[in-house]
Amino acid sequence: MNASSVVGVILLAGSVLGVAPGAPAAPDLPEGLGAPASDTAEPSLPAGLGGEIEPEQTTEKPASAALPFWLRGFWEARGGSRLNDDPHQRDLSIAETRLQLEAEKYFQGATVRLTGDFLYDDLDDDRAVDLESGEGAFDLREASLVFSPSADTDVKLGRQILTWGTGDLVFINDLFPKDWVSFFIGRDVEYLKAPSDALKVSVFSSWVNLDLVYTPRFDADRFIDGRRLSFFNAGQGRLTGRNAVVMTDRPADAFEDDEWAARLYRNLGAYEVALYGYDGFWKSPAGAEPASGKATFPPLSVFGASLRGPMGPGIGNVELGYYDSRDDTDGDDPTVRNSELRLLLGYEQEIARNLTLGLQYYLERMDEYEAYQRTLPPGAPVRDENRHVLTQRLTWLTHSQNLEWSLFLFYSPSDRDAYLRPRMVYQVDDHLSIEAGGNLFFGAQEETFFGQFQDNNNLYLGVRYGF
Repeated sequence: MNASSVVGVILLAGSVLGVAPGAPAAPDLPEGLGAPASDTAEPSLPAGLGGEIEPEQTTEKPASAALPFWLRGFWEARGGSRLNDDPHQRDLSIAETRLQLEAEKYFQGATVRLTGDFLYDDLDDDRAVDLESGEGAFDLREASLVFSPSADTDVKLGRQILTWGTGDLVFINDLFPKDWVSFFIGRDVEYLKAPSDALKVSVFSSWVNLDLVYTPRFDADRFIDGRRLSFFNAGQGRLTGRNAVVMTDRPADAFEDDEWAARLYRNLGAYEVALYGYDGFWKSPAGAEPASGKATFPPLSVFGASLRGPMGPGIGNVELGYYDSRDDTDGDDPTVRNSELRLLLGYEQEIARNLTLGLQYYLERMDEYEAYQRTLPPGAPVRDENRHVLTQRLTWLTHSQNLEWSLFLFYSPSDRDAYLRPRMVYQVDDHLSIEAGGNLFFGAQEETFFGQFQDNNNLYLGVRYGF
């Protein structure tokens, strides 16, 4: 399945819903980039994962009022320690300070935005800047140009944070890069989303809206490779870390190793329905070269759909996606991950004043499971055909909503493992906040997804000053 096929399916679905190219449109920009709002709404996402954030409306003059452009940012420091003795890692899990500056300049018909983090990471072995991995003394989060060539079309070009879908820290049709290392060591949740170097075109109409994203060179996840977090190394059959860093063969040819992603969405009353398509590669390593042992990113196509809206006193959502692993359609290649069907059911409700409960059920069902079992190398751990995960988020706001208590639990009854994320944030004043939290893993076996990270249990503390 190639990129044109993915886009063709999305456009065909648009015609079924009654939209034709060139239909009348109302201008909109879903990610808060200053365009007029439309009558369609993006689903809400966890704090820090909702795309761009507009500056608050206030009569107070910003600190950057004397500058020829709008400027804001923050300084923060974070430190954390492991709770377990890991022979393959340092005792500290995080020890860093960063200054983020976000500059924005409005021109007639266009907006330029630059966001960069100046970072000192005491645990970084090599402080040379690497914009792909986000390591080094500088991480470029955004460098984009936004303009509207017509009343019904918006274009965003350059480095940007992209997100869509309905899950809460569970992603199915969001095939944009994630930073799993940041997520597990205690950085702010906004750093779970890594930047993409892409072109995004959004077309709006009174019937349906289309987002089309083209990434000319594959943007992989910032995945776990052993340098900061230990994990189960299937090639060695044991837990490894800094003693056996993963080497990869990554698709890296511009305009050849590219990615396409599309979303077609509209509101039906109070409900938002969406169709998705993706053509590219597995975002984290999902294959291996037998000769060299290098991890690979096999070709991948994804087709999916979602529905989100009111359900009783709360908000419900359902999302599904089919992952077509194109190099292993028969499931008999043990060096490439099989195709999968993924399903997510979610519900969120305020169960008491300032107390919100969110529940999710997530399923990964492997295709061609018998072929997978038949060709599995002797002694290799066997995955279940169905992996079930339950999640629960509790959020409680106290002290005039200045203190947020959060507890997020992932539990897999099939893998018999779990991941617990306690977190507390106190907003001291309009500028200063203090955060404390942890990443706690449990598992009966070291080869399961959460069980492999038990040696990485950590607690962290952070302070942030925004301006």
